[in-house]
Amino acid sequence: METSSAECDGGVAARASSPRWAILGLAWSALLMGFVDRLAWANLAVQVGGSLGLPLAGLGIFVTAFYTGYVASNAIGGLGTDWLGPSRMLTLAMIPLGLCTFLFSYTTSVAMGLGLQLLMGMAAGADYAACVKLAATWFEFRLRGRAMGLLITASSVAVVLTNVLIPTLAAQLGWDGVYKVLGGTTGLVGLICWLVLRDAPITVVVAAKKPPIASLFRNRDLMLLSFVGFAALWGTWGFAFWVNALMVKGHGISPVRAGVITAMFGAGAIVAKPFIGLLSDWLGGRRKILVLICLASFTAMLMLFGTLESETAFFAVAPILGISAFVYAPLLAAMIAEIAGPALVGSATGITNAFWQLGSVLVPLAVGVVFESTHSFAYAFVALAAGPLLATFAMFAVEERHLF
Repeated sequence: METSSAECDGGVAARASSPRWAILGLAWSALLMGFVDRLAWANLAVQVGGSLGLPLAGLGIFVTAFYTGYVASNAIGGLGTDWLGPSRMLTLAMIPLGLCTFLFSYTTSVAMGLGLQLLMGMAAGADYAACVKLAATWFEFRLRGRAMGLLITASSVAVVLTNVLIPTLAAQLGWDGVYKVLGGTTGLVGLICWLVLRDAPITVVVAAKKPPIASLFRNRDLMLLSFVGFAALWGTWGFAFWVNALMVKGHGISPVRAGVITAMFGAGAIVAKPFIGLLSDWLGGRRKILVLICLASFTAMLMLFGTLESETAFFAVAPILGISAFVYAPLLAAMIAEIAGPALVGSATGITNAFWQLGSVLVPLAVGVVFESTHSFAYAFVALAAGPLLATFAMFAVEERHLF
């Protein structure tokens, strides 16, 4: 898809005079709460499982339930982002997510909990595509790397917040009180999105030139990036969901100390994501080579983490592992947006992210099976490292292109 230079210049001028950084900040807040709501389970799983009579190996089914709903709604949410606009779609994601998260606090049975986790995933399915489209269309090419880098820090900040605050809140309020607080906060963010957010002028310019959705499935590079993200997130979220339980069960580390170590994992990426986005802008928008370096490093760091024995070693390595585990994300988001073009950013992001999240659906069960059958901390991390290793090989075949 092509746009005229006059149209592009007009879109850039309109965006330059707008409060785009405030809009990016609100999109970041929405994405943050979406991640906090889903990651809270990693710190509350043992408490919830105990109250419902679930064994350790069964805790992963709640994560799978959430991501089943998330994957199912992601592509539809991406289409809705292009059809309704990202600001409206983000509101439609956040308010139901807040309600379902609040209701999860009243869970009294496994069936009820699985149903609410499924609904939470379905509600959250559109947040990522909407936020990416807001960042991609409000910021022109020369600034897009740093904008994406800042936006995607939300996932890393969420890892830090959940591991620092959730155990303390749970001790004071119980797991049910934590979900009430999260649900109320998420709903409030959704209300602010409804009142404040608006779409970028560039989305109006390209609305009449929208190519068919089927063209995305014929795009070889988008399909390759779908697999790259799937395999990379296998390692990232597999680590985030399981590392606390693995350190507690495999090495006898206290839940609070395990939470702090995982927080260090998230903290490493908070600075690294904006930096790598800025670096890609400085390199003239080159993103592929940086993604390759990140994925290869992630594979190596997961293998190393699986061989560690002491709490001191976990503290030292976790921030470095966190950098490699998250830093590729803004670059992949920018590549998908630029390959798809402005009219189909939401659809391309939703479709690829739906496939990405299959890794999040499958990895909790896979790692649980590996650990339960081997009782080996190291083998669990070999299973996690297989994902980014395959992603590294697939990334070599991607051709980097920029339609806007």
